[in-house]
Amino acid sequence: MPVISTKSAEHYIWGDGCDGWHLVKSPNLSVIQERVPPGCGEARHFHHHAEQFFFVLSGIATMQYKDETFHVEPQQGIYIPAGIAHRLSNQHQQDLIFTVTSTPPSHGDRVNCED
Repeated sequence: MPVISTKSAEHYIWGDGCDGWHLVKSPNLSVIQERVPPGCGEARHFHHHAEQFFFVLSGIATMQYKDETFHVEPQQGIYIPAGIAHRLSNQHQQDLIFTVTSTPPSHGDRVNCED
């Protein structure tokens, strides 16, 4: 199996200047590395089928999970079961870099929530 990194992976841009790299993109598994600049994040949403695991590499993730807020630091992760509303953001001063593993892949399985 070939070695993959952000230098060789498929890249995309989302939100307000956030980056994503598809490290694994298969019918059953998605592993993405993402970069979220300070003050940015995603809309609150859930997935009907995909369960996800977010693992922080650097920076601090703020994860709204149901009605709670968690601060996920480097070398920590958080599991989000399918059907649970969540929102990841970067409320700190340095870039947030993390991986998100989804099974099955979450693309096309996202439902935005009204706040």
